[in-house]
Amino acid sequence: QVQKILRERFCHHYATGKLFGIERQYRHLLELLKRTTVHGESNSALIIGPRGSGKTALLNHVLKELTEMKQVKENLLEVHLNGKVKGNCQFFMKNHFLSGLLQTNDKVALKEITRQLHLENVVGDKVFGSFAENLAFLLEALRKGDRTSSCPILFVLDEFDLFVHHKNQTLLYNLFDISQSAQTPITVIGLTCRQDILELLEKRVKSRFSHRQIYLMNSFDFKQYIRIFKEQLSLPAEFPDESFAQKWNNNIQHLSEDKTVKDVLQNLFHYTKDLRSLHLLLMLAVSTVTVRHPLIAASDLQEASKQIRMDSKANIVHGLSVLEICLIIAMKHLNDVYEGEPFNFQMVYNEFQKFIQRKAHCMYNFEKPVVMKAFEHLLQLELVKPIERPSVRAQREYLLMKLLLDNNQIMDALQAYPNCPTDVKQWAASSLSWL
Repeated sequence: QVQKILRERFCHHYATGKLFGIERQYRHLLELLKRTTVHGESNSALIIGPRGSGKTALLNHVLKELTEMKQVKENLLEVHLNGKVKGNCQFFMKNHFLSGLLQTNDKVALKEITRQLHLENVVGDKVFGSFAENLAFLLEALRKGDRTSSCPILFVLDEFDLFVHHKNQTLLYNLFDISQSAQTPITVIGLTCRQDILELLEKRVKSRFSHRQIYLMNSFDFKQYIRIFKEQLSLPAEFPDESFAQKWNNNIQHLSEDKTVKDVLQNLFHYTKDLRSLHLLLMLAVSTVTVRHPLIAASDLQEASKQIRMDSKANIVHGLSVLEICLIIAMKHLNDVYEGEPFNFQMVYNEFQKFIQRKAHCMYNFEKPVVMKAFEHLLQLELVKPIERPSVRAQREYLLMKLLLDNNQIMDALQAYPNCPTDVKQWAASSLSWL
């Protein structure tokens, strides 16, 4: 039950969790959207901040409060557009969840607007001369009367900077233009990580934007970070077993004062203030709770921290064959000799053959097709990637490649590699390729 409550809190934080350090921005955005939903005032704004700073959380909290207001509940229409696929994100709209959408151009975006406003039947087979005419027709179809009685519409553009790259920025121009005119009351909210987003807007688009910008910068200090840690792990007062909840919360208080735990949290805090990283750490620690181990210990958080920092590519290397390890070492030496220039399979094979000739007693001399098969397996694991798209006529041996592991990752993986031949380790550690 403890795991269920806390996992739900971590997973749904961006829809229902607390806001930390962005209360002022919350009030600002809420007031802005109230003007649209209650008074019919059009507007536009950008929410700017690094990933994990709480942009989506802020918007979700404001929408949640708005939809609980009587005069807004049945009146506000929402349209959510996304500049790219975000498979793990979901968007709130009229008590339903829509999975991440792909609007790579304005035509696709317009179809999505039509679908989300349920106007497919109204549009039918009509042909429009321009994007602006089509959008204007959609908005006109939603009007109930004058501006004050028209149904307000909220446009949310996630990954706003990707919409900037649409041809002529037509979608942005028309949305901002309508938000400045006396037509249907609409508000356009863009979410982006780009600090220089205004520089990317065309002059005609920028002139129609209200220049309202809401910045989220994860400005809380380490003391507040510790408080967030305690709040996220504490059990609520309504937990069925009061005595266990008290014992659990006392343990969390002791953990927050423990030097080992503080060191773990401080390392994560200095690495990233992204609360999603903190939630991942806590999720891994909470997963260790069992009937026999009912309370989180400092060692659980230490172990969780190691798992977070574990290099996924280095882990893949641990499962490779010795032949595949040798090919990676050959690529490492080619990178060192040619200063990061791309290589091809033939160069890697030649480098491997030099090693075999020098150390033939420790390695079996594989046939070239077998070595090619091992090389292709590294491609499938995405440890190596082609520089350009291979053509049908191109010979596989001469396609230019790039290694996606750096020297430190290779050496660290070799230290942990089970039963790695000594000669192979020495070859990897040598500063020059075999001559």
